[in-house]
Amino acid sequence: MDPTVFSPKSQRACFAVAAAPTSACGIFSSHSSSVCLRLAQTAVRTAHRVQAVGVPQSRRRSTSNMRMMASDASESGPIVDLRGKKALVTGIANNRSIAWGIAQSLKQAGAEIGITYLPMSEKVESKVRSLTEPLSPSLFVPLDVQKTEDLESLASVIESDWGGQIDIVVHCLAFANRDDLTGSFLNTSIEGWNTATTVSAHSLLSLTKAVKPYMSENASVVTLSYLGAAKVVPNYNVMGVAKAALEASTRYLASELGPDGIRVNAISAGPIRTLASSAIGGIMSMIKHVEAVAPLRRTVTQKQVGDAAAFLLSDASAGITGQVIYVDAGYEIMGVGFSE
Repeated sequence: MDPTVFSPKSQRACFAVAAAPTSACGIFSSHSSSVCLRLAQTAVRTAHRVQAVGVPQSRRRSTSNMRMMASDASESGPIVDLRGKKALVTGIANNRSIAWGIAQSLKQAGAEIGITYLPMSEKVESKVRSLTEPLSPSLFVPLDVQKTEDLESLASVIESDWGGQIDIVVHCLAFANRDDLTGSFLNTSIEGWNTATTVSAHSLLSLTKAVKPYMSENASVVTLSYLGAAKVVPNYNVMGVAKAALEASTRYLASELGPDGIRVNAISAGPIRTLASSAIGGIMSMIKHVEAVAPLRRTVTQKQVGDAAAFLLSDASAGITGQVIYVDAGYEIMGVGFSE
């Protein structure tokens, strides 16, 4: 007979009989005592088997699988893992550049770094070379994206020095004439319009086209935008138009390059005091406003933007392309903001 068909109360009684001295069974009839003892002994043996097993086999398999998964996760490295990846970073001017923050995050994630610099003077080259030396860049190449020969030279260096492989492209290039960033938007000159859109938007196409033959499977591109692409920002003027074109270009490139496994995304960073942003009138007032109104009550740092870029450039974001990701302490979600 199976003791499990008895109620818990009956089972406890049988256990008591099994544990009690034989004389104590005298309160039962001979037949009842014999049956109860047999049931109790069967229940004890069952309990011992359960105790030896510990948990049902299905649960033991589940626990074992979970342990194996945890072990595999710990051995596979961090989620943002760029080891073995070659990353080209453009747009570093000084230690305040957002591109500098991105380059540091990529290096921290294990990427091999290549740097381009704007060949304005030997002083600029020396400054960027000295700043990026801790990253041990394996490429250090002059690049003016408005010059076809510079783009061709970059492609040649990638082929010769990187074995014709590039996994990551970071586009941090933007420029507008200072006169076009103040005053009336109506007064934007055709020259200023063309300069801003060519350097800030079309350069994403020309850079990507130049390195496309060497881009690996599952390569990724990230560019930098700003809220002024979607909303009116005082004194941003023609740069807002250029950034809007950049964001549209991000979507079209993502669509075109997707079948090749190449992802393209943009980061819309909150205002940061950089060499480029210093050309925008009232930038410090803008930063203070964001600190007062953004949900996190602060603006962001180069490192925070850099870490977001490292994520978008890693396999951890393999399902994301054609997107504009806001890294701005939440400022973009606000309708009407009131400072405290």
